[in-house]
Amino acid sequence: MINRRIVLQSRPVGVPEQGNFRMEEAPIPDLADGEVLLENHVYAIDPAVRGMLDDVKSYMPPVAIGGLIPAMVLGRVVKSRNPDFREGDYGRGFVGWETHSVITPGNVGFENVTVAQDLPLTAYMGACGWSGITAYVGLKRYGEMRSGDEVLVSAAAGAVGSVAGQVARLSGCRVIGTVGSADKARIVTDVLGFDGAIDYRACEDLDAEIARHFPDGIDLYFDNVGGVTLDTVLPRMKAFGRIPVCGMVANYNHQTDPYRLRNIWQVLVNRITMRGFLAYEAADMVHEAEEALADWVRSGELIATENVATGLEATPDAFIRLMSGETSGKTLVRIDENVSTLADWKPHAVA
Repeated sequence: MINRRIVLQSRPVGVPEQGNFRMEEAPIPDLADGEVLLENHVYAIDPAVRGMLDDVKSYMPPVAIGGLIPAMVLGRVVKSRNPDFREGDYGRGFVGWETHSVITPGNVGFENVTVAQDLPLTAYMGACGWSGITAYVGLKRYGEMRSGDEVLVSAAAGAVGSVAGQVARLSGCRVIGTVGSADKARIVTDVLGFDGAIDYRACEDLDAEIARHFPDGIDLYFDNVGGVTLDTVLPRMKAFGRIPVCGMVANYNHQTDPYRLRNIWQVLVNRITMRGFLAYEAADMVHEAEEALADWVRSGELIATENVATGLEATPDAFIRLMSGETSGKTLVRIDENVSTLADWKPHAVA
């Protein structure tokens, strides 16, 4: 069996380009004890991967030149030397842009996924997968969300932000989202049910817009972007406000020259709890999150949004569009057209 995969040809400068990637073929190795071989069906395209393409220190090691571009994958088990996986099961783990993946027991997010017949396969890589899980545990554990909270979510039309805002709304909070276009503002308000949206690119004064939506301050800021938005939000937090830090997408294309925060002293002034988190470290909450998210998606109470490219060859372009700010919802790649997506699916009626 031959594995087709995409590796790093050169390090991007700013927004990635096609020339930064190349396709190659490689033999699939024999499995060691505990390993599982997946035939991949769909994988996630995540902005955090951009930070791994630079040769800088982060929470994950940088990708070497010639190294596989990392991604969370979902595939069918074709071979297994692990007692927790049988042929025909679905496995998920953090591996890469490739047609086949060998997953080892120590792999990040390594799990046997129970795939329900009444949900599309792509949902398990978006709202019912690690994007949704990240939103859920970020709000509930690290954001200590409470009913009645005034919540701001940045990158609110994105994979995690779109779910975070809806989970907060379903939990009894008032939710405003920041977005980068009028079309995305319409999505988060008219489709996802946010209480309001701020187009940071169109408004003349971001601080004034945030103050208008939060005259009494913000209880919880779910941060996906960092940069200017975080700096502007800090003075608008209430005393003892909480900021779960999920991502820093404003810096991913410019890690060697990040935005310098001016208002970080407000963490002390407002006694803010500001904490970075990685969802897979909240392993005890994963099943709770998966069940709640799947139920909300089934009922139509949570709208899962996604944009899906087809074929391994389409992956670099999907990533470039994501890092250019052109996408909304979860960016995914399915290996072939037989993989079911949300576009082919309708939620159950809410009783």
